[in-house]
Amino acid sequence: MQAHALRLNPGDDLRAALDAALKHRGAEAAFVVSGVGSLRGACIRYAGAETAAVLEGDLEILTLSGTLSPDGSHLHISVSDGAGQVRGGHVAPGCSVRTTAEILIAWLPEWHFAREQDPATGYAELMPRSRKT
Repeated sequence: MQAHALRLNPGDDLRAALDAALKHRGAEAAFVVSGVGSLRGACIRYAGAETAAVLEGDLEILTLSGTLSPDGSHLHISVSDGAGQVRGGHVAPGCSVRTTAEILIAWLPEWHFAREQDPATGYAELMPRSRKT
């Protein structure tokens, strides 16, 4: 495992920037270990929902975690608004960085992450494979 700290800038799309970091590195497997910062609005898909909810206004990122793979990311976030109300769910495109996002990524060079359709869940699920075998 190799750790890397990443700082995103105002206007960056959180999800797109993480996908781009994976591609730029040429990696096939990574975890987002931690993330803090702020957003100017967010798109978050709540559990069981078909589409993402749009949250407007300034938000603080309380937690960010998930997996990065060439087949797509699976990221969860919790954010709080100016009144301290917390919401969380799946990160969708449209989470725009307000001032900064500070993210710790763990690269896994000996692994390959793929997403394959799972008939039991109906979703493309993570299929981690060791590159050593």
